[in-house]
Amino acid sequence: MQTSTNTFKQRLLQGDTLDGLWFSLASPVAAEALSLAGFDWMLFDTEHAPAEIASVQPLLQAAAVGTASAVVRPAWNDKVLIKRILDIGAQTLLIPFVETPAEAAAAVAATRYPPDGVRGVAGSTRASRYGFAGDYFARANDEICVLVQIETRSAMENLEAIAMVPGVDGVFIGPSDLGASMGHLGNPGHDAVQAALQQAVQRLAAVSKPAGILATRAEDALRYRGWGYAFVAGGTDMGLLTSGARALRARMLGDGGA
Repeated sequence: MQTSTNTFKQRLLQGDTLDGLWFSLASPVAAEALSLAGFDWMLFDTEHAPAEIASVQPLLQAAAVGTASAVVRPAWNDKVLIKRILDIGAQTLLIPFVETPAEAAAAVAATRYPPDGVRGVAGSTRASRYGFAGDYFARANDEICVLVQIETRSAMENLEAIAMVPGVDGVFIGPSDLGASMGHLGNPGHDAVQAALQQAVQRLAAVSKPAGILATRAEDALRYRGWGYAFVAGGTDMGLLTSGARALRARMLGDGGA
């Protein structure tokens, strides 16, 4: 038995465009169902969603049946949280609130075994297929994909320096937090924010680093892809659920429902 190849990292680094979905429901049933919807990746959030380490592992197991590669966002850029998420089998991590090259380097180090980093060593974890993958320690560092999230004006000032930190595989721009940092809380669609998002992907292209982003509408996702974003989440699970419910209710009322 061998360690799984990280197909998300492989495809990202070869220049593919990857369509994703943001997942905040801590439900393995929903994770399994949405993993079959044809997306290239899905993000399991533990920063703004009620998912703890013990509840993320069933999400990873459920999603393994589908086409979507799993990405996990820790609650913070913390080496203990990162270690625990890696041990339950995540291979791609999105590290939130990275503002400096030093913070990016710390995130990378947390994902690497010594001597390349500071990740603690455990034997029979899901990551190593409970010890059955004899090549895990030899391959783990190479198969892990580190994405760092840029979400403030100060981080944008350091964008190229952060992107060029060894071991950073991609840079994700957070529209909502960036918009708030720019004085446009709750309005990531503001012209100034959108201009910053477009400039960010151009700057990242200049240093040959894939860029990612979250959209809440298909129209926005298509625009971001057109700008050059390589991994784009086209919506959220909760957004799909609530918009579908509202649309159904509107149709029922239109048919005379009470």
